[in-house]
Amino acid sequence: MARAGRSEGDEEVLREARHQDAPLIARLHRAVVRECLPFLPELHTAEEDQRFFADHFLSDHEVWVWDEGGICGYCGFRPDWLSHLYVDPSAHGRGIGSSLLNKAKLSNDTLNLWVFQKNRAAIAFYERHGFCLAEQTDGERNDEKEPDARYVWRRMAK
Repeated sequence: MARAGRSEGDEEVLREARHQDAPLIARLHRAVVRECLPFLPELHTAEEDQRFFADHFLSDHEVWVWDEGGICGYCGFRPDWLSHLYVDPSAHGRGIGSSLLNKAKLSNDTLNLWVFQKNRAAIAFYERHGFCLAEQTDGERNDEKEPDARYVWRRMAK
């Protein structure tokens, strides 16, 4: 396990997700979406979420969690795409999201992501971390039918 830039003795750890983390990640995902994105329709049951994370997400993505005796944040990415970055609202403002995002950046020269246009807090976070707006849609192509935007980050050439 890699310590994530905290002082000696802190319990906060950035580590790669394990298969047994799937139910915890699914619960965290569901709770964050409900609290931070209340405008989204609920498309799946809790059981469907757990199956998705266990059977697909963890095998299709590189997934990292912030675990401080319990998972309070996670990110999932694959080449050139950040698919998920979620942090428990009670842990916002502590650098957890930045640590998770930096993990994804270390593995990619370019990262694309989709964010809902109404999610102003996430947009501000990504813009602070160097992401730029690439396109906006009316939401017709996503399951939620909610307007979204694609943002892109590129590593600066040295």
